[in-house]
Amino acid sequence: MTINLTLELASGQSLNGAPLELLANGVPVARATVDDKGRVAFDTRPVTGKLAVRVDRSILKTG
Repeated sequence: MTINLTLELASGQSLNGAPLELLANGVPVARATVDDKGRVAFDTRPVTGKLAVRVDRSILKTG
C-alpha cells in the first residue's frame, strides 16, 4: 500500500529532504523523505486506526 502526500508550509519554506514518519495509532509504520516538489510517498502494509505524519526526530541535534 502506498500513501502519497503533497506538503506545503504556510511560510513557503521548502521541506525538501525532510525525513518523515507515518504513524498508525502513534506507532511508526513507515518512513519517507520529502522531494523537491513537497511530495512524499509512504510504502506500508495496510493498517487500521488513526494516521498521522511527523518529522523523524533522529534529525534533531541535542546538546
